[in-house]
Amino acid sequence: MTETTDETLAVPVAELRPSLEALLMVADEPLDEVALATATGYPTEEVVLALRGLAAEYTEQGRGFELRNVGGGWRYYTREEYAAVVEGFVLEGQQARMSQAALETLAVVAYKQPVSRARVSAIRGVNVDGVMRTLLTRGLVEEAGQDHETGANLYRTTSYFLERIGVTSLDELPELAPYLPDMDDLEDELAEMAAAPVATEPTPEPEPHHPHSPHSGDGTEPDGGTEPT
Repeated sequence: MTETTDETLAVPVAELRPSLEALLMVADEPLDEVALATATGYPTEEVVLALRGLAAEYTEQGRGFELRNVGGGWRYYTREEYAAVVEGFVLEGQQARMSQAALETLAVVAYKQPVSRARVSAIRGVNVDGVMRTLLTRGLVEEAGQDHETGANLYRTTSYFLERIGVTSLDELPELAPYLPDMDDLEDELAEMAAAPVATEPTPEPEPHHPHSPHSGDGTEPDGGTEPT
């Protein structure tokens, strides 16, 4: 009877690193340690050590790219100090494709998630249905269940969002949340505004008619006082 043994690839670490480099070079998304270990046949612990070694080696050599663990997986990125060169080559002077409205909506979702479209609209003061569809299409936002009180769909950012901004978790986002209005306070304020009676101005007494003089001080500009466009 043949004894079964726990077989591993008898390849030195020097061969593991080139294998990892080849896999990461062709990957179109970050690869985690388990996937890389499965592909190379090495134990996960050795893969992690090799990845960290490669990342340190690239930094020591001053390469134009780096290996980072972002969004739960490893991937090559160009170094920040060469961003201007890369942007100039890729964009060729064009402006960023994402609109200001999309960026603002994405920021609200990132800091208030999970959040409904109605709440995002309340914070921004405009309807965000179209912008949210764009963010969903680009894979930056995804559905995150429903609000148990209203039944509205909730939304959150995706791992692709983390990858694009270069962080591993939402905890690494800048401290901007305190500057956004608290939803409870905002809803209370909106409720008070809705319940408040509409103020009406008293009807003025009719004034005696006098011919209008171009030199009188009571005239208004032809367009109602607005500046010409």
